Amino acid sequence: MTASIASKEMIRKLVGFPTVSRESNLALIDFVREYLKPLDADIRLTFDDDKRKANLFATLGPRTDGGVVLSGHTDVVPVQGQAWDTDPFTLLEREGKLYGRGTSDMKSFIAVVLTLLPAFVSRGLKSPLHLAFSYDEEVGCLGVGRMIHDLTAAGIRPQSCIVGEPTLMKPVIAHKGKKSYRATVRGLASHSAYAPSGVNAVEAAAEAVAYLKRMARRHRDSGPYDRGFDVAHTTVHTGVLRGGTALNIVPHECTFDFEFRHLPGDDPEKLFAEFKSYVAQTLEPEMQAVFKDAGFDIQLMSQIPALNNRAETEVVALAQALSGNTEIGKVSYGTEGSQFQAAGIPTVICGPGSIEQAHKPNEFVTLEQIAQSEAFMRGLMGRLCEK
Repeated sequence: MTASIASKEMIRKLVGFPTVSRESNLALIDFVREYLKPLDADIRLTFDDDKRKANLFATLGPRTDGGVVLSGHTDVVPVQGQAWDTDPFTLLEREGKLYGRGTSDMKSFIAVVLTLLPAFVSRGLKSPLHLAFSYDEEVGCLGVGRMIHDLTAAGIRPQSCIVGEPTLMKPVIAHKGKKSYRATVRGLASHSAYAPSGVNAVEAAAEAVAYLKRMARRHRDSGPYDRGFDVAHTTVHTGVLRGGTALNIVPHECTFDFEFRHLPGDDPEKLFAEFKSYVAQTLEPEMQAVFKDAGFDIQLMSQIPALNNRAETEVVALAQALSGNTEIGKVSYGTEGSQFQAAGIPTVICGPGSIEQAHKPNEFVTLEQIAQSEAFMRGLMGRLCEK
């Protein structure tokens, strides 16, 4: 099984757009829109507040209810600080692998879809084929919500959705939910020689982070567990902490970002309430005894609901048949699939590449995975087309 030259060329083009989440994705969206024009696609764009980024939703074939959505995100994670051997935005083929940012997560899926679209159209689609290419998935699936709201308002009702995140072409029926927060700790500055007269925001933040770590250990050691997931328990993680200006100054402010990645049956609101209770009952009284305005402000940054589909659903059976893989999986990373599912569109995750390569330097996808994805799409073509 060999990947086509056309798919490799399309991957090269898409990787060449440096669509890091903090940057615009409009050049890529414009490229896709121009590519779709000769295919008589009905195209809808939804934008972010600054109109620097856009979702693209396109329908090919009959403009009727039903049909399959092929969903992928156009943004990629940053490359700064990573030790890449080559230019991450120039595709490199070597020893059966394609290297470049987004090759695994998840421009290869989008490229295979785009490459085979003319064949879908020429064979005559008997039911709709929808494309859903979104922005800002990597920072909390921010774009896809606007797209789904637009579809709902327009009365567009697809029958099912396949999200092409990297699963090694194994159908995935569930993923964890995620809630991420930013905590800002307000203290009181003073000379470090008179530290008791100040409120050390860094130390208060450190105690809060230590409590989050204790929560993480408890879930690791005591569950609840779902052994179907690659990480079988809810995780608690702190990823960023900033505070302080000089060692001889008691810091007046500190911020830290943390997240809960929770099993579908684990309530993230209970986790957050537990943490808030610790802060309010243990940390803030001591801080406010010195300075009444000291304390914590905690803001929700992003949230992704958990996906928890049933193995018996029609879209899962479809993915199993097209991939030739009867196994099903559950994963710890989040996708836009849960938002399609919540909107009443049964969803499965299945795409080329491995999540093990995502977000790393020298990210790659194998040519074998590209070929398997092409075979998957040709199988879908056989089901959706007249001939």
